[in-house]
Amino acid sequence: MYLAAAGVGRLGIIEMDRVELSNLQRQVLYSTAEIGRSKAEVAREKLEALNPHLQVEAHALRLTSQNALDLLRPYDVVIDASDNFPTRYLVNDACVLLDKPLVYGAIHQFEGQVSVFHCQGGPCYRCLYPIPPQPGSVANCAEAGVLGVLPGVIGSLMAAEALKLRLGLGEPLSGRLLLYDVLHHGFHQVAFSRRPDCPVCGDQPSVTTLIDYEAWCGISV
Repeated sequence: MYLAAAGVGRLGIIEMDRVELSNLQRQVLYSTAEIGRSKAEVAREKLEALNPHLQVEAHALRLTSQNALDLLRPYDVVIDASDNFPTRYLVNDACVLLDKPLVYGAIHQFEGQVSVFHCQGGPCYRCLYPIPPQPGSVANCAEAGVLGVLPGVIGSLMAAEALKLRLGLGEPLSGRLLLYDVLHHGFHQVAFSRRPDCPVCGDQPSVTTLIDYEAWCGISV
């Protein structure tokens, strides 16, 4: 919503799910009137109502290794607001192969994190998290829950990073992971570097095509 209000001319939304009642405590774009409808289509309608000068493209489908490059290629900046590890690794790999910056955000219970990957020669997601969690080792959102306001905080920070990239303002969070604790209102940063042995963005990458990671990561889509 902040990107639409700021006047970003073209927005693409990739979302396969439909609105559910359990979403509404944290996904304030939706209301009870839209329960059962496509999230991507509802988002398109509301963003166009907010700013009729936008070009909003709703992709009501699942992102896979077969369609990721074609779906992401038209956009200048990719924002990963997914809630599962297979999608995060897939989006990262696609952005490296397409040479596009990736704004990343994730939340868990009362904590969130934000970074920018593959930007100006900086590290990618795999440089920070080279080894995915083992199956069952990390609880998903439905199991662990999240404080409803936390996605708003992290989402706003992600929107700020996207706008900075498009406007050429300030310093992107490249090589830095911004951590936020909503219980104690504490922000701190962790620096990390590009890994020369990274299988995707390293000096001799071994990942040159996309694959789907459902069986490889701890949480499936």
